[in-house]
Amino acid sequence: MIKTALHGRRSVLAGGAAAALVGAGRATAQGLEERLVVVTSFPRDLTTPVVQAFERKHPGTKVEIQNRNTTAAVAFIRETRSSPPDMMWASAPDAFEVLKKGELLQRYRPQATGIAEKIGAYPVNDPDGYFFGFAASGYGIMYNTRYVRANNLPVPKEWDDLAKPVYAGHVGISAPSRSGTTHLTVETILQGEGWEKGWALLLAMAGNFASVSDRSFGVPDAVNSGQYGLGIVIDFFGLAAKASGFPVEFVYPSVTTLVPANIGIVAGAKNPRAAAAFIEFLLSPEGQEIMLDPKIMRLPVRAETYAKAPAGFPNPFTDSSLGARLTFDSEKSEQRYELINSLFDRMITFRLNELREAWKAIHAAEAQLARRDNAEGRRLVAEARAKASAVPVTEEQSLDPQLAGAFQPVRPDRPVPARQAQVEEQWDAFARANYAEARRLAEQAARAR
Repeated sequence: MIKTALHGRRSVLAGGAAAALVGAGRATAQGLEERLVVVTSFPRDLTTPVVQAFERKHPGTKVEIQNRNTTAAVAFIRETRSSPPDMMWASAPDAFEVLKKGELLQRYRPQATGIAEKIGAYPVNDPDGYFFGFAASGYGIMYNTRYVRANNLPVPKEWDDLAKPVYAGHVGISAPSRSGTTHLTVETILQGEGWEKGWALLLAMAGNFASVSDRSFGVPDAVNSGQYGLGIVIDFFGLAAKASGFPVEFVYPSVTTLVPANIGIVAGAKNPRAAAAFIEFLLSPEGQEIMLDPKIMRLPVRAETYAKAPAGFPNPFTDSSLGARLTFDSEKSEQRYELINSLFDRMITFRLNELREAWKAIHAAEAQLARRDNAEGRRLVAEARAKASAVPVTEEQSLDPQLAGAFQPVRPDRPVPARQAQVEEQWDAFARANYAEARRLAEQAARAR
């Protein structure tokens, strides 16, 4: 996590906000505002039970939920500084880091006790007090058990399983540019495997993608219905679907991370007492038990709550393997957030057909070589794999502010910055050329003697 140094005007503002909100937290018993506006990326299955329980506890306050994906929510908060919503409620810790750096969150000191300091290897709360974990999630593979049996597919356990030819056409993912949780999954793979190996793995997996969805919910919906058999998702999609009776299972690969889903009070919130009360409710035993609702299935940040969890429910307080291999670096993720989204789209989302054809040819050539091995064929296949596995950016470049800082979220009402457009055009050309060459080399390898 970032431990941001606060200086000058920022320190004064933060200090004032902290004092005001600590006071607000103590004042909740004296009466809350009548309205609370919350911007969130969460589905109604999560927000509705929490909001209903909160409104029963505080009958004079009406909660207004505004649904936006994570990227759109951050942009909305930036653009409404003069009349902002009261709270941001989402999964992605790097999005909260962006808001924190932009001085768009207020400090608060929760009164709730009994909250874990860490879940897995990751701190539950921002150390500077700008946002707070109320639950945790990990990232992995959801699969439809009936589909897997019907198609004679092995049960996947690791990310690299999804790169095997047997899964061609059976895997789905959502675009990280449209889904904060998918962005975290992509960043987790890049951090856990390393930049070059991570991208090579993602591109090989993408050769098996049936689709790249433009919404997070599209992937679990497709797996639930058997449109395709496997989906790369955040854990609660799989856990909630299973609890609701769908024939699905969820597995955490060994390279995953547990990160908190967060909530924070927006700078300039007009209803700070209600916002403080909402945080306290989420962190209370009552609020934490709601996370075990079959339609929610989030990992609580109170260890005691797991005593009420259903059999087989993941427990990071007793299973030390969950998220143990990787401590997610949210600062690194925040630095290159938009660059990663754009690079994934240029290399995978917008070039999926060409990429699939390249990997289809590679797999066919490798199958041919397994029947009739020859040195020339192996050489050509190795070159084809290298072409289909490369990206036009090094990790050092991805963290260079001169490059990464040129990228902005794509919006229909705003032109793409010139520098971003120029780089994206270069990436497009790189992808087209590499995938065409990979296919040509693989087809040549299949004919080699």
